[in-house]
Amino acid sequence: MIVDCAIYRDGRRTEGPADFSDALDLCRLQSDAFVWIGLYEPTEKEFDKVTEEFGLHPLAVEDALNAHQRPKLEVYDDSLFMVLKPVGYEPKSDIVSSGEVMVFIGDSFVVTVRHGVEAPLGVVRERLEHEPEMLRHGPTAVLYTIADAVVDHYVEVAGELGTDLAELEAEVFSPTAGGSRHTASRIYAFKRQIMEFRRATGPLAQPVSRLAGTGLIGARVPFVHDKAQPFFRDVSDHLTRVNEAVEGLDRLVSDVLSAHLAQMSVRQNDDMRKISAWAAMAAVPTMIAGIYGMNFEHMPELHWTGSYPVLILAMAAVEVLLYRLFKRRGWL
Repeated sequence: MIVDCAIYRDGRRTEGPADFSDALDLCRLQSDAFVWIGLYEPTEKEFDKVTEEFGLHPLAVEDALNAHQRPKLEVYDDSLFMVLKPVGYEPKSDIVSSGEVMVFIGDSFVVTVRHGVEAPLGVVRERLEHEPEMLRHGPTAVLYTIADAVVDHYVEVAGELGTDLAELEAEVFSPTAGGSRHTASRIYAFKRQIMEFRRATGPLAQPVSRLAGTGLIGARVPFVHDKAQPFFRDVSDHLTRVNEAVEGLDRLVSDVLSAHLAQMSVRQNDDMRKISAWAAMAAVPTMIAGIYGMNFEHMPELHWTGSYPVLILAMAAVEVLLYRLFKRRGWL
């Protein structure tokens, strides 16, 4: 559905035709005006008229309708198409959720399509309407502000993930909770959330680099003002820091998982040593009792009056000796 349709002239929102086709015609007659249409999870039927009026490329329209796209930047004859994946993080459940924002910009128009709840477009529109100097730069300002808002939120999410990972690391190395059987599953689930975050941030690096004029494909991107490149370079710098942080988190969580598995292996070895030590201590009296429990007639010790207390004392002495030996070696 269409969430908002507005005409912006000289950096300010103005009244205009309710029909976006008439609004677009009006904006094209004025060099300092453009129309911005925001849609939320539109159906194919709802998007058909927008496609027809703005001349959007059918491949980009298909991507905008189907969602589940990787962040990318596509240049067509009449428009520029960019996909971003805003993310959200719920610290209590350790879940990273992502949405999608598709942005079409062209001659005097911006069309944004939002999928999912993780999309800051309402905040972006309000922010721009309070910054007329920025909004005077037209559709390029909208594209920059959306990218900036998305990447800035990446920075926040990366910080929250780092905090939760530090807590998980402390739990792993805790002498009481580190050996919990659920710890490994929690670490692996956390690693999956980092991978989900990485799928949003990693592919966005190349599109932002192109907009910043530092990409390999070319310095200039159509429909984007040349003076906007320094602003996109700032977004690119923030995104680079986020990607470096995500790589660091991914390596650290892998190290934490390896450390946890090593701890479990060491504890299992300790348990096996203890079991072996107690089994050895139990084997000695069992062996002695087994020998003298055999039904043989010619066993001299059976007819000796002191044989029973001597054997009991011998078994006790051997048990004490074995216990002290195993204790000294750390097996008990």
